[in-house]
Amino acid sequence: MQMDNNKTATAVASSEIKAMPIIISFLIAGFIGLFSETALNIALQNIIQNFGITPSTAQWLTTGYLLTLGVLVPVSGLIMQWFTTRQLFLTSLVFSIIGTLIAALAPSFAVLLVARIVQAIGTALLLPLMFNTILNIIPPHRRGKAMGLIGLVIMFAPAVGPTVSGLIIDKLTWHWIFWFSLPFLVIALVFGAFFMQNVTTLTKPKIDILSIILSTLGFGGVVYGFSHAGEGGGWSDPIVIIALAVGALSLILFSVRQVRMQQPMMNLNAFRYPMFVIGLVLILVSMMVMLSSMILLPLYLQTALAMTPLTAGLILLPGGVINGLLSPVMGGLFDKFGPRFLVTPGLILVTAAMFGFSTISLETSTGFIVGLLIVLMIGISMIMMPAQTNGLNQLPPSLYPDGTAIMNTLQQVAGAIGTAVAISIMTAGQNGYLEDAANPKDPQTMLQAFTEGVQNSFIFGIIIAIIGVVVSFFIRRVKVEHQEN
Repeated sequence: MQMDNNKTATAVASSEIKAMPIIISFLIAGFIGLFSETALNIALQNIIQNFGITPSTAQWLTTGYLLTLGVLVPVSGLIMQWFTTRQLFLTSLVFSIIGTLIAALAPSFAVLLVARIVQAIGTALLLPLMFNTILNIIPPHRRGKAMGLIGLVIMFAPAVGPTVSGLIIDKLTWHWIFWFSLPFLVIALVFGAFFMQNVTTLTKPKIDILSIILSTLGFGGVVYGFSHAGEGGGWSDPIVIIALAVGALSLILFSVRQVRMQQPMMNLNAFRYPMFVIGLVLILVSMMVMLSSMILLPLYLQTALAMTPLTAGLILLPGGVINGLLSPVMGGLFDKFGPRFLVTPGLILVTAAMFGFSTISLETSTGFIVGLLIVLMIGISMIMMPAQTNGLNQLPPSLYPDGTAIMNTLQQVAGAIGTAVAISIMTAGQNGYLEDAANPKDPQTMLQAFTEGVQNSFIFGIIIAIIGVVVSFFIRRVKVEHQEN
């Protein structure tokens, strides 16, 4: 890849920016990256059987991916000020292609996990870059629609993933999920090579190694601690306690250092803007609820209800498709009316869906599950993009890289925590039911125990959603007064 020299590593003139080809480049790359994430979820049962591992170990394919994002995305604000849009986009695609190829050839669980980490490096570069680029090339009054278009892909890809994965697994092995993704990533690379433009001017701030170390220990420690507890270590496990303690202490030291530095790696002044903070909290609530649900439901459908991967994928499809199709609509409504009339009703729908999921049993009909998932995804579409766009709109342009880095970092951490806690609660509920059972080895009893664990996990989702409802009452529309680049 040819690197731009200092004279050319600046933004092209606003009149020369071709916004649509740039957005399309990101949409193609983002679609495949997110497709492969949920496509793998539906294949977990096959991977568990293929490699002879437990569900808690298989969970690391999701948690390890999110852990890598949680470690790398905080540095993205700094990276975006050192390298051009074009350089970072092409580099992210190269990592994604390499990771996908390794996964397609993976002969063992360890190799597959390494492949997921390499894929995550590509995503860690792509996600913050995508949002930062949108903020720089789209004026505030049109951002809702642009973010809605991004939301269409962000939600449609995960929705289609399980169904396509189910079709693939029905005829081939799970390796073909990655063979299916590979040519589309190559197309995205070629498309971006022709159409991606540099939209920011590089400032090349000083690199502070200590900040990077503290950030890695902080975010990595917190995610690892929760993940190990979810893997079966339990909350009293010394490894969990040490990881969480090291993570929390490192994050405190990291925050103090950023506040005191003249050129911080991550400018925490973004937290001085109240709508950014409220938008961030609502995004974290949505991510915890959504990702925990998306790992619980495939396991429930295939384990408790004995469905095939294809059937499970088809059941998960309508909710995700509706969410994706509604995202641009919600973006347009946000541009017109602001966030308040979308976000609070959306969170009420999410809370209602969580209540419904907490009642599922071995007799629950598929129609009931499909209906609840549609309600959940409609609610999520009313929250995610409006809250994110409103929060980022309040930031001055100089804080765009830091704002997008903060949001994307904490999204991944919240997703990892939500996933780990959900699996941990499910396992604890399952074990608790079996301890009190007269015949714990009876297959029907084991299925009932699994269902009990899933119900308990959705109660955790109810609590998180109610917190979101309370926070949503404080959101208000941001009037953009700063000058755009």
